[in-house]
Amino acid sequence: MQWKPHATVAAIVEDNGKFLLVEEETDRGNRFNQPAGHLEDNESLIEAVIRETLEETAYAFKPEALLGIYHWKHEHNDTTYLRFAYIGSVSDYQPELALDEGIIRAVWMTIDEIRSNANLMRSAQVITCIEDYLSGQKFPLSVVTHL
Repeated sequence: MQWKPHATVAAIVEDNGKFLLVEEETDRGNRFNQPAGHLEDNESLIEAVIRETLEETAYAFKPEALLGIYHWKHEHNDTTYLRFAYIGSVSDYQPELALDEGIIRAVWMTIDEIRSNANLMRSAQVITCIEDYLSGQKFPLSVVTHL
């Protein structure tokens, strides 16, 4: 079997000092994560992050910048991930939408709440992405080319 990393996307959304996260069921208990998921075949990264955010939070996501690309090897399942994290805003909340399987709820948390609950984050990437966002890191959407 050929090794290959898993390509994932994540939405970094901040509104009035609070960050949009999802509480989800994992094999290690309930954890918090950014709205995130896997890139699907015949889908651009932008399309993937918009879709995943809607499926996990019932909010429409508008990507505005690329926060960064994160390479991470999961210590519990030995899987390598390449995470494309996008900064953006949400609107058009649709509470009637059913959330993805395993998603308990969307929740808004301050950075202090996130830091004090670091052990409940799905991975270290959650806080790393938020800290990078708070430091002002961002790149234009045009740095990723879709052919």
